[in-house]
Amino acid sequence: MSKHTFLRLVRAVARFVLSIIARIEIVGRIDYQTGGFIITGNHVGRLEAFLVILLAERDDIVLILAEKYKKYAFWRYVARKVDGIWINRFDADFAALRVVLKRLQNGEVLAVAPEGTRSPTESLLPGHPGAAYLAAKSGLPIIPIGIVGTEDRVVKQRLKRLQRLDITARVGAPYHVPPMPKVNRDAWLAEQTDEIMCQIAALLPPDHRGVYADHPRLHALLLERGSPFPEDHALGIAAPREATALG
Repeated sequence: MSKHTFLRLVRAVARFVLSIIARIEIVGRIDYQTGGFIITGNHVGRLEAFLVILLAERDDIVLILAEKYKKYAFWRYVARKVDGIWINRFDADFAALRVVLKRLQNGEVLAVAPEGTRSPTESLLPGHPGAAYLAAKSGLPIIPIGIVGTEDRVVKQRLKRLQRLDITARVGAPYHVPPMPKVNRDAWLAEQTDEIMCQIAALLPPDHRGVYADHPRLHALLLERGSPFPEDHALGIAAPREATALG
């Protein structure tokens, strides 16, 4: 079975299972049918990976797997079938990043959580610079996604009670990071990582924005685009003009 066939099978199974266990609202859409791009999103639960595969609707997704899963036969099998890339999430794994970059330049699609791990607080953690580095080197657009309702704690509680999940995925507008400068790269990567995380935070309700809740860039984005969340309206931030204004 080829990688593309395997991904189509995973997508079909994911669509079937999610339709049974969850009510899913998708605000916005991903319009890229060809060419590379980078999806960046928050990470609070295991179901997000399947949801992103559905949203992307592409058979050439670059799947990154954390090294810690390499000890499990199932994940080694999945990695082989989808040509996945193992990565050390907490170190500068430049060897893996170079492989990802080459595949992006060949027109494939990357989905990544810049936080590097599931958030135990169910809100945003500080981002790592890998996504900013890849976006700058590849020149490809970033598509931010904010997902709520996939929190592992919520999933376990509701399924245990035979209750369907309520999942909302908001797809933001594509944008580019500027080319990487030749000097002060660490500071530049930190700045661009904040931009990536604030773009995600703008798609999440206030209680999911975590360490970026008070970031000036997030406030600027909300004032510019509006917010669908009533908590923001109380702070003088308008609602979006259209239901898909954030997409």
